[in-house]
Amino acid sequence: MKEEMGAVGHDPVAATVLSPVMEGSAKTVHGRFRHKLKMPQILGFVPRPRSPKPIVESNPPQTEVVMDFMENLKENRLVEACQQLLLREDQLFGQETMTVEGLVQVCNEDDKDTLQKDYETLLLHLWMAVHTTFSSTPSGEHLEILRSAVETITLLEEKDQQWEGRPEGSSEAPVWRPHQCRHTHDNLLEKMVDSQMRNATVEEDNISVSSVDNLSTSMKREVCRMGKRLKEDVLRVARDIRDCYPPDFDVCNLYVRLYHQKFSARLTELARSGLDVDDCNYLLCWVNNYYPNDILKHKDLEGHINMESLGTLLSEKDLTTLEEQYLLQKESRVRTWFSKALSKEEEGWLSGKSPELIDGYCFCPLAIDIIQAVDGAMREARTILGSEAKAQRILCQLDSFLISYKSSLEEFVKRTGENTQAVVKANLVSIEQFRDFIVGREESIPEEIRTSCMSTLADLRDCGYGYFTGPIHEELRVQYHRLWTQAWFTGGQMVLDEILGTLERHMQQFTDLKPICVEELLGRLHMEMMVEYVKRMMKRKMRLKDKEQQEAAATLLAEDSSKLSTYFIEAGSKICWLSEVLPKMAEVVRLQDPGSIQLEIVTLARDFPDLSWRHISALLSLKANLSIADVRSIKESLVENRPTVTTCNTIPPFFSKVPAGRTWNMCRPACICYGRRGYSSQD
Repeated sequence: MKEEMGAVGHDPVAATVLSPVMEGSAKTVHGRFRHKLKMPQILGFVPRPRSPKPIVESNPPQTEVVMDFMENLKENRLVEACQQLLLREDQLFGQETMTVEGLVQVCNEDDKDTLQKDYETLLLHLWMAVHTTFSSTPSGEHLEILRSAVETITLLEEKDQQWEGRPEGSSEAPVWRPHQCRHTHDNLLEKMVDSQMRNATVEEDNISVSSVDNLSTSMKREVCRMGKRLKEDVLRVARDIRDCYPPDFDVCNLYVRLYHQKFSARLTELARSGLDVDDCNYLLCWVNNYYPNDILKHKDLEGHINMESLGTLLSEKDLTTLEEQYLLQKESRVRTWFSKALSKEEEGWLSGKSPELIDGYCFCPLAIDIIQAVDGAMREARTILGSEAKAQRILCQLDSFLISYKSSLEEFVKRTGENTQAVVKANLVSIEQFRDFIVGREESIPEEIRTSCMSTLADLRDCGYGYFTGPIHEELRVQYHRLWTQAWFTGGQMVLDEILGTLERHMQQFTDLKPICVEELLGRLHMEMMVEYVKRMMKRKMRLKDKEQQEAAATLLAEDSSKLSTYFIEAGSKICWLSEVLPKMAEVVRLQDPGSIQLEIVTLARDFPDLSWRHISALLSLKANLSIADVRSIKESLVENRPTVTTCNTIPPFFSKVPAGRTWNMCRPACICYGRRGYSSQD
């Protein structure tokens, strides 16, 4: 028939002239009579140009099959099915809402009932699609069905809003409105999450059985399963499910919040059930470490959840109770470790056994054992408590241990035994290791604990090093008395040579002392010998009457300074600044002009802020030709310039260690009470 219409230009009027025979076999007739057909003369008819014969494609497009509501549901085409229902709803109720002048069309009740039942069927498919979110491994088909369900929920929500926003006085909404699909969806998710978490406590599907079964208590296994279920599900939401929802659903936060609430509720019950130490520690690990760090901070959740809005899994009260239980238990264990370690060392000391040698040096393992125990306890506490500040409480036990250690060592060095020297040498190594540990963690250790530990360690060092320096100084005492006497003045180098010779002989006993401790020992001897030298200088047993004597004494001072500094620095002392003390004092002794002496005194006070007027007075008393007026002028100049020359000095105290005699008998102005640092009681 199409070809006949094409032959006459698709004109309906022209088509009417075709005979019934032609209609029976259009193609045949057309081919047989195409040159014989004559157009009748019809009034008003104007023939059109003949249209070209249409080209028939070899593969014509298939006609789209229109599926009905139930067929769409069967194929899980939920959006299409929903749109069909919405269209029917508009057809049934659209004229009602649009009616004016009181004209209301009465809808067919059967159509309403059928539409309501179809909506119920659609909703059932929606909730089935949502409910199977976690039922199987995500696949493209499964996710597409869920995406279709979520889009359908959005459509139904929009229709609810349209009905709620209709003008006042309009006809009533159908009984199924509003559907409130969003509310139902959220409630369904809550039930799903509750089911997932409850099942996790008894099921082991998709969970590493070995990691769970290795846990020692049922409580640990339950918490582990719930935590792993939570992690797997929220990560699945972030990786796969999230893309099925529009942004306004905020589905990641919704799921995480629901899981957080369920997990929190169960952990709170467990926390209040009276846990033993082991279970308490495990629960704290989940609350403070695993959950916030391994789950909430997982890279796949980054940017998709709001951690701050979740809060902690346990209330502050419950958390504080568990943390206090943990800390008390951990402190008790640490004290036990420390006590056993110290007792073991003491047994070795008292048994007469000498410490072992490592690399040729006496060694004591005490510091290493204690430091490892502290580090391990701190590391565990940081993990379990999730806080450096809370873990620092354990360091208080280190302070208590050092006090006990100091008491034990002080008692031991009072004994006389063949192994005493070797034991003290070995413990000096431990003391230095403790000190390095505290100094190396200066920023992380609370100031109060750090100060107390360093004070105890200072006493321990004094005890250990004093055990060796005391006898050395005792033997040198006779030789010290000859310094700054007439014998020293006439042949001073011999006195100092004898002192250094005696010192060298004593140093031969420290070949098995670790170099770091030898360095500290030499530094102490260097400081103590310099203090002794300056103290003898200020005893006032000599008075240099004229310029020649003063210059000679200054020369001896410089030579002694060079000899002392060379010996100690070559031996390993690191207190290089001590080499500046005697040359500066020698310059004061050598100078004759009061103005120059005054300038040198101010310079000396600048370099050594703990230099007191008693020290200066004792130094000036060596110069017998210096008048009272000159001394007063020097003193006034020092008082005037002192505040400006002591502000930026970083040299450690020296003169405060040197006792000085009384000052010259003269009036002391009120302004002499300038602020001095570190002065000795003799000042």
